[in-house]
Order: sequence, then C-alpha cells, then structure tokens
Amino acid sequence: MITIAAFNTLTLDDQTFALKQFHFHTPSENTINGKHAPLEAYFVHANAHGDLAVVVVMYNVGKQEDSALSSLLSTLPANGKTLKVESDMELETLLPKVHHYYRYNGSLTTPPCSEGVRWIVLTDPQFVEQKPLVSLSTTMGNNARPIQDHNARLILK
Repeated sequence: MITIAAFNTLTLDDQTFALKQFHFHTPSENTINGKHAPLEAYFVHANAHGDLAVVVVMYNVGKQEDSALSSLLSTLPANGKTLKVESDMELETLLPKVHHYYRYNGSLTTPPCSEGVRWIVLTDPQFVEQKPLVSLSTTMGNNARPIQDHNARLILK
C-alpha cells in the first residue's frame, strides 16, 4: 500500500473525494468479460464524510512506456516490512490514457467489507513488465478475493 501525502482529488456524484492510498492485487479481483488481469491497482478515495470511491486500473503484461510503476516496483520492501518513499510521483502515468469505465456500488474487498463503496473499473489496461510483476507477485502472493455474485448490483458502462 502506498499512502499519498499530496492532495489529489476525484469529483464523482457532485462530491469531491481525496486520494488516500493505492494498493495492488494479484491477480485482479475484478474481471472484464470474465477475464482476470495479472495485476490491478486500487486508488482509494474518501470524501469529507468518509464515503469511499475506488478507481481500479487493470495491468496486462507488456512494455511500459514511461510509468512511475516501474520505479515503484523496483523499490519493494521485504515481505512484512515497510519502506518510506519520498518522491514526487507522477500518478497520472499509472492511469491509462483512455478513461472508459464500468461503475457499480459494492463493498470493500477486505475486512470489514463495508458496503456503500463507489467502484470505477477502467476498461483500458495499463502495462507492467514481466520481471517487476513476478517480483510483486512473489512479495505479495495471491491476494485477490474470489469473484462475488452480482446480487442486486447494477453495473453501468
């Protein structure tokens, strides 16, 4: 998990959500057309009331153009350890250039699995090179929650 000190915002439903942190799941917890990506990032935002909005970016294996992800993954701490990274990271390079998305309301995927989270899953992937992906996967292990039933969730494109 990378905690964000700078003020980055998302406006959604006429509300402002501040980026609090981002973290990764291997493989992806979300699927597009029934397919997992080998990696996904969750950009977790909160509004003034503590309501959450999560922007999800899928990563496929491929050559990075110029992303902060490569340098970030080259400085992974050992399993169970923390590392303070003090740099001005260009967060927009972690996002795809096209911003088509699916949207649904759901819950957190980790305990306490609180309901009421606004999910935005970007449909266009970013890319991660094989070596850093293997390094991240080895450090984190498989940390993806199994796919859940849709239940009453409406998924909007």
